[in-house]
Amino acid sequence: MKRRRFLKAAGVSLALPLLEANAVAKASVPRRMVCICTPLGLHPQAFFPERPGRDYALTPYLEVLKDFRNDFTVASGLAHPDIDNSHDSIYSFLTSAPHPERRAGFRNTISLDQFAAETIGLETRHPFLSLSGEGFGLSWTRSGALVPSEWSPSRVFARLFIEGRPDEVAAQQRRLADGQSILDAVGDQAKSLKPRLGTADREKLDEYFTSVRELEGRLAKSAEWAKKPKPKVDAKQPQDIPNPGDLIGRTRLLFDLTHLALQTDSTRLVSIMLGGASTVPPIPGVNMAHHDLSHHGQDPTKIAQLKILEIEKLKELRSLLAKLKGSKEDGETLLDRTMVFFSSNLGNASNHSCRNLPALLAGGGFKHGQHLAFDPKNGPPLGNLFVSMLQRLGVEAGAFGSGTATLTGLETR
Repeated sequence: MKRRRFLKAAGVSLALPLLEANAVAKASVPRRMVCICTPLGLHPQAFFPERPGRDYALTPYLEVLKDFRNDFTVASGLAHPDIDNSHDSIYSFLTSAPHPERRAGFRNTISLDQFAAETIGLETRHPFLSLSGEGFGLSWTRSGALVPSEWSPSRVFARLFIEGRPDEVAAQQRRLADGQSILDAVGDQAKSLKPRLGTADREKLDEYFTSVRELEGRLAKSAEWAKKPKPKVDAKQPQDIPNPGDLIGRTRLLFDLTHLALQTDSTRLVSIMLGGASTVPPIPGVNMAHHDLSHHGQDPTKIAQLKILEIEKLKELRSLLAKLKGSKEDGETLLDRTMVFFSSNLGNASNHSCRNLPALLAGGGFKHGQHLAFDPKNGPPLGNLFVSMLQRLGVEAGAFGSGTATLTGLETR
């Protein structure tokens, strides 16, 4: 029965060559995604507009981005279901896995960027970049393991744009070849077991073979890229900022690297965890740490300083959007082809609320310039926005995490 279904499915796909050709043509337009998390939220009253629709008044935070009003959509009322109020919600920011606050027994699921990388990651030298302002990243594998993040801008720049010495390149090629040979050997051993296995074990072995073939494909692509020169950019290697409290300086370096990586098509998927340090940032008018300010308890003095700090973050977002919009690719701007998702795992850090998450989506070819307002007590899952983003990337996904449909009101141009 499984074989007949498989052959039937293959026959249907072979009978529709025109549709396949159209899909390939559509996929030839490079689509990109940047996911940014500011882990201590944004002050809701300064971020969310009061009116829904397109005729909303700019809030203090959105005023910073006024030049891009028609390039972004703000959504209110979104949240991940089954996640209680806790800083641990950061683990599920891009996965929507339920109850990360219950540390015992919690197992994460694949993150949005890694899910997309399984489809489009091999189209670039680097399948994805997982960046962080403080060492902890947003990316998780299909098995629920945390993907190591890059926190050193100078190292990331070198990996992207600086050629290794000839002996280093040769050593890398040997490592890739060794990896391929090991997979070949293990695959041969596994095949020899198959005749002796029962049905359930054979199915497990088939899953293993699928994983091996996928890994072989990634190794082959890596071997091809290792033979090609890295792109040249008109930029100097950045210097790492040693001060952990300099949230804005670190954010600026990560955003600059993101623009360069996308502009050179070195990758099409970037996740960025911004800093939320417990030391005082070097920002005029701020004399308390970001974490302390975010837990303001409605203290007006703390809220005033928090607004200063968060406006500086939004200024860096504005600079990133400006660079993407100022970069051209085949008659379109880089922003037209890049979704920039800016949000947080906390809706209100002062009480650790995970409801009504601040969500801003810029670029990517959507019909922007609007405030999509949903009921904070009964709004759609944030995962629905993720489904819309995946589909815009050309990834076939009718659901992701808690999302079961695209986000209502968000349409492409």
